[in-house]
Amino acid sequence: MNEFDAKDCRSVLYMPANNQRAVAKGPTLNADAIILDLEDSVGTEEKVAARLQAVKAIGGVDYGHRVKAIRINSAETVWHKDDVAAVAEAKPHALVMPKVESAEDIIAVSELLDSMPNTDQISIWAMIESPLAVLNAKSIATESGSRLKALLIGNNDLAKSANMQVSSDRTYLIPWFMQLVAVAHAHSLALFDGVYNNFSDIDGFTRECEEGSAMGMHGKTLIHPSQIDITNRIYSPSPDEIAHATAIVEAFSKDENQGVGVLQINGEMVERLHLQMAERLLAKVSR
Repeated sequence: MNEFDAKDCRSVLYMPANNQRAVAKGPTLNADAIILDLEDSVGTEEKVAARLQAVKAIGGVDYGHRVKAIRINSAETVWHKDDVAAVAEAKPHALVMPKVESAEDIIAVSELLDSMPNTDQISIWAMIESPLAVLNAKSIATESGSRLKALLIGNNDLAKSANMQVSSDRTYLIPWFMQLVAVAHAHSLALFDGVYNNFSDIDGFTRECEEGSAMGMHGKTLIHPSQIDITNRIYSPSPDEIAHATAIVEAFSKDENQGVGVLQINGEMVERLHLQMAERLLAKVSR
C-alpha cells in the first residue's frame, strides 16, 4: 500500500481545512502527520469550501516528510461521498474515517476508493469513538481489508457516548484504551491516543503523553502546534534507552555469546526477548 509506516508517526496534528492560514502553516511544522479536517472543526456552511481547500493543499503543497491525511465526514452526512471523491482526487497518504463502528463501515469506503482511479496508495485510518467501536475493535482490525493501517482514539466522543464526563481524568476509559492497544499490536496497526483539549495545560498534556506512551500507543493526535515537540520527545526513545539498547545488541553480537540465552549487562539479567526489543527500538531511531 504505502511506502510509509503509520506506526512511525508520533505527532498527528488536526488542522481545520477551512482555515487557510493554518493549512499554509502545516508544511512548516514538525508534526509527523497532518490531518486536514473536513469534519468536526468545520461548520456546515463551510464544508464545501473546506473540501476544495484540502484538495488544493494536498495536491499543490510540499509537505516534505510529513504524512498527509484528510478526515472526511461520516457516512450519515450529505458530504460523505463527495469527501471520498475529493480524497481520491487529492491522493493523500491516508483517509481518516470518523465514527467507525464496524468493519463494514471501512469496507464501504474502501470499495468507493477502489472504484476510483489510482487510489491504491491511500490507506484508511479509523476513528474509535463509541463503546460499540471498542467492542468491535477486533473485527474492525481483522475484517476491514488491507487499506486499514491505524486506529485513532476519539476520546471526547467516547466519553460522551458512555455517559462519562469529558475531562482530562481518563481513569475509567483506560480499560478500553488497553483493549485497543492489544488489538493494534496483535494486528500490526498504529494506535494514536486521543486529543488533549486544554492546550495551555502543558503539565497535564505532558502527563497524558507519558501515560499513552507507557500504555504502548504509537503516538498522539493533537489540536495545537504547541503540543508537537512534547509529543515527539515523549514518543521517541530517550538517550538512556538508546544507550541501554545498544549495549544489549553489542553484548549479544559478540562471538562468545552467539548461543547464550541470558546475559548479565550492567547488573541486569537480559534475555533474547530483550534483544528483540532493543533491536526494534534502535530500528525506530534509525528511520
